[in-house]
Amino acid sequence: MNRTLALMAVIIGLAGYFWYDSTSDNSFDDAGSITLLGAAHAQEVEAEIDISTVVDMTIGNLDADVTVIEYASFTCPHCGNFHMGDFKELKKDYIDTGKIKFVYREVYFDRFGLWASAIARCAGPEKFFGITDLLYSSQSEWARAGGGDPAAIVEALRKIGLLAGLSSDNVEACLQDGDNLRTLVAWYQENVERDGVQSTPSFVIDGRTYKNIDYDEMKRLIDEASI
Repeated sequence: MNRTLALMAVIIGLAGYFWYDSTSDNSFDDAGSITLLGAAHAQEVEAEIDISTVVDMTIGNLDADVTVIEYASFTCPHCGNFHMGDFKELKKDYIDTGKIKFVYREVYFDRFGLWASAIARCAGPEKFFGITDLLYSSQSEWARAGGGDPAAIVEALRKIGLLAGLSSDNVEACLQDGDNLRTLVAWYQENVERDGVQSTPSFVIDGRTYKNIDYDEMKRLIDEASI
């Protein structure tokens, strides 16, 4: 089983989670059902997944000479620190001023990050970055809800979606869209392999990939690329 299939087998399928939950008196103490469901679907769909349907989440000047791509996981504490700190400076100095095009691409280390991504993308590009802020600002709460219990984490993510203005029906539809989740995993895998991403947060600045760099270094790289 290649890396894509392995990831799908581990983290895919809230639809499978809900099926398990509804037939086991809400116990959810065996992740094997998700693993088996994911493996079965992964083998069937790998060859036919069309990742061109996934939209890059972008802000800033779409015609800027410099593009900055962030690779991040919603469950990564370092990514949360970046978004609650340096990202605000980056936004003020370079994104809001139109100096760069900024692209956010999700990395999926676990099913919880994938589910969070489903919520963030649920309302489309218009609300994506606002929901992303909510997810990172409350990361320590939702990502650890119930001591890491998947049912509690799903419920916490539901609440974030509702707080962001999504309807209950929209939240449920986005969380249970297995085809979309599989597509996101395949999209993520192609992105990180192409750009050589091995950890989060990582940044692609002017076509070159850098690991978790501080804001001063990021500014220097952006300024050099702008010359």
